[in-house]
Amino acid sequence: MNKLPLDTKIVVLVGGPGAEREVSLVSGQGVFQALKDAGFTHVSEVDVKDANFVLPDDTQLAYNIIHGTFGEDGTLQSILEQRHIPYTGAGSKTSEICFDKVQTKEKFIEKGVPTPQSETLDCSEGIVMPTLPLPFVIKPPCEGSSVGVHIVKTVDEILPAMQEAITHGKEVLVEEFIQGKELTVAILNGKVLPVVHISPRSGFYDINNKYPWMNNQGGTDYFCPADLSPEVTQRVQDAALAAYNAVGVEVYGRVDVLLRDSDEMPFVLEINTIPGMTASSLFPKAAQAAGISYPELCEEIALISLQTPRS
Repeated sequence: MNKLPLDTKIVVLVGGPGAEREVSLVSGQGVFQALKDAGFTHVSEVDVKDANFVLPDDTQLAYNIIHGTFGEDGTLQSILEQRHIPYTGAGSKTSEICFDKVQTKEKFIEKGVPTPQSETLDCSEGIVMPTLPLPFVIKPPCEGSSVGVHIVKTVDEILPAMQEAITHGKEVLVEEFIQGKELTVAILNGKVLPVVHISPRSGFYDINNKYPWMNNQGGTDYFCPADLSPEVTQRVQDAALAAYNAVGVEVYGRVDVLLRDSDEMPFVLEINTIPGMTASSLFPKAAQAAGISYPELCEEIALISLQTPRS
């Protein structure tokens, strides 16, 4: 690949005001060290608390590792665009769409991407009960790391799940429950990387199973490449790439997919435009399986981002 000058002035943006702040701080430490290991000589870090963050005047690239609200929803991207500062990852419009699971699903349906059946409930004037048949999944449309997600299997579980979901916003997404393997597919500049199979040790892939170090509970096993037949692997990768292209994601993203047990059909759930980037996170795992080291991955994301036009 082409090389970025090692004296490029890179500022790693971490933290943010959202629910995934602690995860971002850990991801940021990993990226900061990886860039140093790659040989970059002018790497610094800024802990972003709100829109009034200050960057060095000579910043040539803002390396965005702020997960969730503010960092992943287009807000930070818009601020950087207004300041004419290049940044990593998807653009502001794409980020806004991908962060909203309802808007993302509309793009999937429009382009024929396989995705679970769903309904969107407006609870601004009180809780509206789902009409989909049980079991189903209740989730806030605009949260990451499975925050506020509930798998509902009985009637008694519906109201508590809805009550919790609306604490994250008055719109609630309800999706049919797909029984099957949890998979994720990393895509770098349009190149599909090996599929990762996510196997939580209990329950589903919620924030505790994703980040057991945060609450000293949960845990997950990961298999990359996933133990799937070549035909099923291709089917999953094709669905993920179709989803990525349907929204027009720039630079990189990680597509979450459920593979239905009954017929091995993939169903795309969402696209993460600022996926976890610790050395042990899923995107780096997939890159490693494709022969791309962690420092090489961080460098390539920076290079591709600087070569990507911004509107």
